[in-house]
Amino acid sequence: MTRRMTEELRALVRTEVLALPPPIDLREHRARFRLLQELDRLANPFDRLAGPVHVTASAIVVGPRGVLLHRHRRLGRWLQPGGHLEPGEAPWEAAWREAQEETGLPLCPARAGLIHVDVHPGPLAHTHLDLRYLLRPRATDREPRPAPGESPEVAWFSWVQAHAVADVGLGGALRAAGAVAMVRSCAPRGW
Repeated sequence: MTRRMTEELRALVRTEVLALPPPIDLREHRARFRLLQELDRLANPFDRLAGPVHVTASAIVVGPRGVLLHRHRRLGRWLQPGGHLEPGEAPWEAAWREAQEETGLPLCPARAGLIHVDVHPGPLAHTHLDLRYLLRPRATDREPRPAPGESPEVAWFSWVQAHAVADVGLGGALRAAGAVAMVRSCAPRGW
C-alpha cells in the first residue's frame, strides 16, 4: 500500500469512527480512543507485518435467523468472522471477504456498516484494533458452507443464544448490532 493510500485510508477510518453513535460501553470507549491514538502513531496501521499493533476487521452477520458465528479454529470460541487486512485492502473490504470465506455465504457489501470498535490481544503477542461491520446475507435461505481450511463449525444463533456464548468484546458488538440491525438493508449491487 502506498503512503498516499495509507493516509487516505487512515482519514476514512478516522471519519468512520468519529461518526459512530456513542460507545456501547466503557470497553468500546477505550477501544475507540486507543484506535484513534494508534492511527496517529503507527506508520502503517493497516499492515499486520509492520508491527505487533495493527487494524483488523470483522463482521457481525445478521439475518432473519439471528446472528451468524463460527467456532474459531485456534481459540475454540464462538466468534464473529474476521481477520487481517490483505495488502491494499480497506477494513470494510476485509470484513466482507473474511466473512464470506469463513461462512460460505454471499453477503451484502460493508462499506457504510461500521458499528463497533474493539481492541484485544491477538495470537502470538500482538494487538488487534478491530473494526466491526454489520453485514447481511444476500440469500437468507442458504446454509453456511465455509471454504476448505476454514472453521467447519458455523451456525446461526438467536440473539439470546449469541449473547450467551459471546465474550465481553463480542457482547458489545452484538448490542451495537441489535441497535441498528433492523433498519439497515443490502446496498445496491456493486456498491
